[in-house]
Amino acid sequence: MTDAVTPIWTPSALRIEHSRLHHYMRWLEKERHLAFSDYPALWQWSVDHLEDFWASIWDYFEIQSSAPYTKVLGSQAMPGATWFDGARLNLAEQVFRFYDADIDGRDGDHPAIIAQSELRGMSRLSWRDLRRQITAVANTLRALGIGPGDRVVAYLPNIPEATVAFYACASIGAIWSSCSPDMGSASVLDRFRQIDPKLLIAVDGYRYGGKDFDRMAVVDAMQAALPTLQQVVLLPYLSADARREYAMPWADLFTHPVAHAQPIRFEQLPFDHPLWILYSSGTTGMPKPIVQGHGGSLIEGVKGHALQLDLGPEDVFHWFSTTGWIMWNAQITGLLVGATICIYDGNPGYPDLGTLWHLAEKAGVTFFGAGSAFYANCMKAGIAPAHVADLHRLRSVGATGSPLAIEGYRWIYREVGADLMLAAISGGTDVAASFVGACPILPLHEGEMQCRCLGVAVSAMSETGQPLIDAVGELVVTRPMPSMPLYFWNDAGGKRYFESYFDHYPGWWRHGDWLRITPRGGAIIYGRSDTTINRHGIRMGTSEIYRVVDDLPEILDSLVVDLEFLGRDSWMPLFVVLRPDTALDDDLRMRINRAIRELLSARHVPDRIFAVAEIPRTLTGKKMELPVKNLLLGMPLEKIANRDAMSNPASLDYFVALAATRNPPDYAG
Repeated sequence: MTDAVTPIWTPSALRIEHSRLHHYMRWLEKERHLAFSDYPALWQWSVDHLEDFWASIWDYFEIQSSAPYTKVLGSQAMPGATWFDGARLNLAEQVFRFYDADIDGRDGDHPAIIAQSELRGMSRLSWRDLRRQITAVANTLRALGIGPGDRVVAYLPNIPEATVAFYACASIGAIWSSCSPDMGSASVLDRFRQIDPKLLIAVDGYRYGGKDFDRMAVVDAMQAALPTLQQVVLLPYLSADARREYAMPWADLFTHPVAHAQPIRFEQLPFDHPLWILYSSGTTGMPKPIVQGHGGSLIEGVKGHALQLDLGPEDVFHWFSTTGWIMWNAQITGLLVGATICIYDGNPGYPDLGTLWHLAEKAGVTFFGAGSAFYANCMKAGIAPAHVADLHRLRSVGATGSPLAIEGYRWIYREVGADLMLAAISGGTDVAASFVGACPILPLHEGEMQCRCLGVAVSAMSETGQPLIDAVGELVVTRPMPSMPLYFWNDAGGKRYFESYFDHYPGWWRHGDWLRITPRGGAIIYGRSDTTINRHGIRMGTSEIYRVVDDLPEILDSLVVDLEFLGRDSWMPLFVVLRPDTALDDDLRMRINRAIRELLSARHVPDRIFAVAEIPRTLTGKKMELPVKNLLLGMPLEKIANRDAMSNPASLDYFVALAATRNPPDYAG
């Protein structure tokens, strides 16, 4: 793929001047006597002088702490780096700095959360009411015996109650962990069993795509299978009559005698006190329980939201997500920079793909984010958002989850808005932050992310540990980040943590993605490095193949795997989802092969093309390349994939049947 010479978008002088990043650079000049000519120079300083950079972020964002830190960065070892020793703080307290300060003269009636779901119409929760609700829940949880270090698990959809419950837990120092209610009992228990929770908060069910899903059987299973639970709180969401004898109704959290007896008290905690436990996808094994801290999540949160995404108190921030995806955590921490968050629970394609765009109009969304697959679906369906909704307030569009195709960039600027910052970002659940992403003062070139994020020493690295420019290498972080995991829960000696990130390049974080840094400092992600296809010595990221195949109008989705056998040539099948009323005939096969041959590599023309109904995806929308590969290599399904951790588990049936009829020794191409 060749780089576009002309940017697809260039920020106006006014946008640059009003950006939070520009303000921060002027602040550095005034307060630190540091002047930078451009973003690349600022980034280089931020990674060369980590302590100075993160100290500046602490001061610029006025991080609230009851005790000062003694040193920004203690040990720089990875793993094992220590940050802001001595500081005592609370992430939830930082949220209400904006409410307490009466920013821009607005009062407590200004909305903190705008919410809509398939079960509920649009509602607004003010900053005043958000604080009141968090106070009541926090006071009641303390009365129930929940305190610092206790694990609270949630089986909740993306509704205001989930945000309230999270911040109540954070305010008292309890450790939060959540799963979306579209996950089955086996998948949820694989996660929650590992962390011995003391409290469960759950809904009775939800509505998705116009259909109701009762989840009380899953809640019953969790209550029976989690022996450490001391209390269950049940939130009637699908049915107002939902009850269980073993559970406290959600409403009782607000009527308990202590609920409103005193103002909120934010527990003062060390910088590295655990905030939440996140999980790896769990599609290929037991999910890893990833523990991240108050301080790292807070300081990465304000930096990323304000400086990279250009969010502030005047914004309405929407990123479509479930509570089981890291983008939910990213969305609700938009409150850290004073933004109003706009949340949605339901099927974004029901009754049609205009649903979220209509929400953006009604809520006055200024930043609209979603997984890249959502934009691809809109594009393939012929949706023109700017024609179906009034999006005049929209300033930025965000995309993540998988690489956004070049045509996706063009579609957004053609059909959503010509003067938008397209914030394509890539990071991970592992760090709850972005490695590469957006920059409001830089031009954007189609097919790439604008920059490496401030304070993130990320490089494309050769196999021998040499940094690469304009060549594809492993995504490696060579210096610590404040939001890197504290540890994995129940990981004696840190063995699993070390093996996950540090065994390939000792002392450096290897994330498992293929990355190219362009000569101008942009970044392109080429998919997971463990699913890269090496055909006759030519390495190709699967996303490169998808960019070409999915650009054909007949193709809605695709998946490619390379099956290599000891002593044999590899066999590379391509699976495609076709538009309705389209056939995989010889002409379409020929055009697919020609596109790959001419635009990518003759070595990567598939050995065979199959039409399938669906591509298997995780709950967060990622293509399940490695599980499909292992399945077709002959591994049993139960060892390589957990259907409860999938968004479309029935899609595996086709591949199970294919594996049974063509087992590895018979593959000949």
